[in-house]
Amino acid sequence: MNNSYTSLVKQTFHFPQEDFNLSDDGYLEFNGIDIKKLIDKYGTPLKLSYLPKIGNQIKKAKQMFATAFKKHKYDGNYNYCYCTKSSHFSFVVEEALKHNINLETSYAYDIEIINQLYKKKKISKDIFIICNGFKQKSYTTRIARLINSGFSNVIPVLDNKEELQMYKRSVKQPFKLGIRVAAEEEPTFPFYTSRLGIRARDILEFYVDEIEGNENKFQLKMLHIFLNKGIKDDIYYWSELNKIINLYCQLKKICPELDSINIGGGFPIKHSLGFEYDYQFMVNEIVVNIKKACKKAKVPVPNIFTEFGSYTVGESMAHIYSVVGQKVQNDRERWYMIDSSFITTLPDTWGIGEKFLLLPINKWENEYQRVVLGGMTCDSHDYYDSEEHINEVFLPKIENDGNGSDPANKEPLYVGFFHTGAYQDQISGYGGIKHCLIPSPKHVIVGYDKNGKLVDWLYAKQQSAQSMLKILGYL
Repeated sequence: MNNSYTSLVKQTFHFPQEDFNLSDDGYLEFNGIDIKKLIDKYGTPLKLSYLPKIGNQIKKAKQMFATAFKKHKYDGNYNYCYCTKSSHFSFVVEEALKHNINLETSYAYDIEIINQLYKKKKISKDIFIICNGFKQKSYTTRIARLINSGFSNVIPVLDNKEELQMYKRSVKQPFKLGIRVAAEEEPTFPFYTSRLGIRARDILEFYVDEIEGNENKFQLKMLHIFLNKGIKDDIYYWSELNKIINLYCQLKKICPELDSINIGGGFPIKHSLGFEYDYQFMVNEIVVNIKKACKKAKVPVPNIFTEFGSYTVGESMAHIYSVVGQKVQNDRERWYMIDSSFITTLPDTWGIGEKFLLLPINKWENEYQRVVLGGMTCDSHDYYDSEEHINEVFLPKIENDGNGSDPANKEPLYVGFFHTGAYQDQISGYGGIKHCLIPSPKHVIVGYDKNGKLVDWLYAKQQSAQSMLKILGYL
C-alpha cells in the first residue's frame, strides 16, 4: 500500500489541476511557477503575487456574462468593477486596469488613489467609479471634487437618506446617484437587516420626495445590493436578488433615468483542491431572473454591474513558509512550527476561521501524517488545524532533528497557503506593528516585463526590527 502524500492527494482529488502541478523533480508548481526556485532565491517566509492570474479572472467573468447575454438575448451592458478594498496595492489595481475595468471605492482615501491613477494616465475621466460605504464629510467632499473636476461616471451610492444633502451642497454640476438597498441578513447573523443601505420599503417614497423632479441636477441611475454570504445557489440569495429586481421594475416605471443594477461581489474562489462551483450556471440564472422580471413588468432590462474583489485578486497570491520545528505534545497531536505567524500574515484564519488551500512544496513522496501547524507568536490561537474539505491537516512526515529538516533530505519541509491575495494585508496592517513583533515576510511579484517575458522581483524586504522600533518611538 502506498502511503505517500502524492498518493493521498491523487486518491482524494483530481490532480494535477489548472493551477497546481508537480515538476519532474517532485516540487509543487503554482500556475507553472517554480516555487522551489523562488525559495532558493529569496528564502522564507515569502509572499508571492502572480499578476497574470488577475487578468485571467477578469477575462473569465466578462466571457461568462457575454455568453449569458447572447444565450438569453439580454439587451443590456455588463460592467466589471474591482473593489479596491480587497487589495489597494498599485501593482494589483494597475494590473486589473489593463483589462478595461471600472473601480469601486469604500472610503475617503480611495479617492486619493483615483487621483493618482489619473495623474499616471492609468485611467480616464469616463471610467465608472462606484462609491460605496457609510460616508463622512472627508469622503463626500472628495467625491464632490472628483465630479466637479470632470469625472463623468462617478456614482455615489447613497447609504442613507441624509447623504444626498451633502452632494446637493457641494457638487456644482449634474451628477449620477445610486442607492444601496439594505439586505436582510441570513439567519446565522445576530441581526436581521444589514447596517448598510436604505430600507427597501423606504426607497420609493425617498425617490419621490427627494430625487424626482431634480433630473437637471442629479439622476438616480443605479440600485445596489450586496450579500455577505456571496453569490450562492440557495433560496436566500435568489430571494434577496429578486427583491432588488422587483424594486428596480417598480422604480423604472416612474424613474426613466434608472438603468443599472449592481449585484456587488461574492463569486467564491478555490480554497480546496475539491472546490466545485458552476460559475456559468450562476451567471445564466442571474441574467434569466432579471430578464424574466423585467419582461413581466414591461420595463427595459438594466445594465449589470459587479464588484468582484476576492474573485479578482484572491487566487493570485500564495504565502510560503518553512517548517522549522516539530513538537509532539501528546499521543494525538504533532505540531509543525512555521517560521512566521498565522495571526500576522493570514489573519482571516484567526479572525473568521477562513480555510485556505494548503499544500506542501516538497517531500510529496514521503509518508503523510496528521499535524497541527503552529505559528511563532505566544498566542494560543496562532494555529491552523483543518482544511475546507476535511477537519484535519495532513502533510508529509519529517524526521525530528530539532530544526524541521529531514536528515535523509537536508532541506526543510516547505508549505504553501494558496489563493491568499484578498484582504490579508489590509486586515493585518501592512508594514505596521505585528503581534509579538513578528515581521511581515518578504514579498515577491511575478509578472510580465515590457517584452512579454515572465520575471520575478522583490517588492518588499522582510520587515526589519528598526522599522518597528521607529514606529514604537525607540528610534
